[in-house]
Amino acid sequence: MALSLDSVPSLWRLARLQFDPVRNQRVLLYPEGVVLLNDTGAAVLDLCDGRRSVADIASVLGERFNCDVQADVLEYLTGLADQALVHA
Repeated sequence: MALSLDSVPSLWRLARLQFDPVRNQRVLLYPEGVVLLNDTGAAVLDLCDGRRSVADIASVLGERFNCDVQADVLEYLTGLADQALVHA
Protein backbone atom coordinates (compact mmCIF):
# COMPACT_ATOMS: atom_id res chain seq x y z
CA MET A 1 0.00 0.00 0.00
CA ALA A 2 1.56 3.25 -1.09
CA LEU A 3 1.08 6.18 1.25
CA SER A 4 1.32 9.82 0.25
CA LEU A 5 2.28 12.90 2.23
CA ASP A 6 -1.46 13.55 2.69
CA SER A 7 -2.15 10.09 4.16
CA VAL A 8 -3.11 10.02 7.83
CA PRO A 9 -1.50 6.86 9.24
CA SER A 10 -2.36 4.97 12.39
CA LEU A 11 -1.25 1.65 13.82
CA TRP A 12 -3.14 -1.51 13.00
CA ARG A 13 -5.70 -2.05 15.76
CA LEU A 14 -3.90 -5.18 17.03
CA ALA A 15 -0.45 -3.56 17.06
CA ARG A 16 0.94 -1.62 20.00
CA LEU A 17 4.09 0.21 20.97
CA GLN A 18 5.83 -1.04 24.07
CA PHE A 19 9.19 -0.94 25.84
CA ASP A 20 10.86 -4.35 26.04
CA PRO A 21 13.03 -4.45 29.18
CA VAL A 22 14.81 -7.63 28.03
CA ARG A 23 15.99 -5.98 24.82
CA ASN A 24 16.14 -2.55 26.48
CA GLN A 25 14.41 -0.92 23.51
CA ARG A 26 11.03 0.06 22.12
CA VAL A 27 9.16 -2.48 20.04
CA LEU A 28 6.07 -2.66 17.89
CA LEU A 29 4.16 -5.76 18.97
CA TYR A 30 1.52 -7.48 16.89
CA PRO A 31 0.02 -10.99 16.98
CA GLU A 32 2.80 -13.47 16.35
CA GLY A 33 5.43 -10.82 15.71
CA VAL A 34 7.58 -7.96 16.89
CA VAL A 35 9.44 -5.14 15.16
CA LEU A 36 12.48 -3.82 17.02
CA LEU A 37 12.51 -0.03 16.84
CA ASN A 38 15.41 2.35 16.91
CA ASP A 39 14.83 5.80 18.40
CA THR A 40 13.86 7.28 15.05
CA GLY A 41 11.36 4.53 14.22
CA ALA A 42 9.78 4.89 17.65
CA ALA A 43 9.56 8.68 17.19
CA VAL A 44 7.74 8.22 13.87
CA LEU A 45 5.27 5.71 15.31
CA ASP A 46 4.65 7.82 18.41
CA LEU A 47 3.22 10.45 16.05
CA CYS A 48 1.00 8.01 14.10
CA ASP A 49 -2.17 8.83 15.97
CA GLY A 50 -4.72 8.85 13.15
CA ARG A 51 -4.89 12.67 13.24
CA ARG A 52 -1.55 13.74 11.74
CA SER A 53 -0.68 13.33 8.08
CA VAL A 54 2.65 11.92 6.93
CA ALA A 55 3.65 15.51 6.07
CA ASP A 56 2.73 16.64 9.61
CA ILE A 57 4.78 13.82 11.15
CA ALA A 58 7.74 14.68 8.93
CA SER A 59 7.43 18.35 9.86
CA VAL A 60 7.50 17.62 13.61
CA LEU A 61 10.50 15.32 13.23
CA GLY A 62 12.23 17.69 10.82
CA GLU A 63 12.07 20.44 13.43
CA ARG A 64 13.23 18.05 16.15
CA PHE A 65 16.22 16.77 14.16
CA ASN A 66 16.82 19.97 12.16
CA CYS A 67 16.75 18.30 8.74
CA ASP A 68 14.36 17.31 5.96
CA VAL A 69 12.99 13.84 6.74
CA GLN A 70 9.90 13.75 4.50
CA ALA A 71 11.19 11.09 2.11
CA ASP A 72 12.49 8.91 4.95
CA VAL A 73 9.25 9.10 6.95
CA LEU A 74 7.17 8.33 3.85
CA GLU A 75 9.39 5.35 2.96
CA TYR A 76 9.35 3.99 6.54
CA LEU A 77 5.58 4.24 6.90
CA THR A 78 4.98 2.79 3.44
CA GLY A 79 7.09 -0.23 4.41
CA LEU A 80 5.01 -0.73 7.55
CA ALA A 81 1.81 -0.26 5.52
CA ASP A 82 3.01 -2.97 3.12
CA GLN A 83 3.20 -5.28 6.14
CA ALA A 84 -0.31 -4.14 7.22
CA LEU A 85 1.07 -2.75 10.50
CA VAL A 86 0.06 0.82 9.60
CA HIS A 87 -3.00 1.92 7.67
CA ALA A 88 -4.28 5.24 6.38
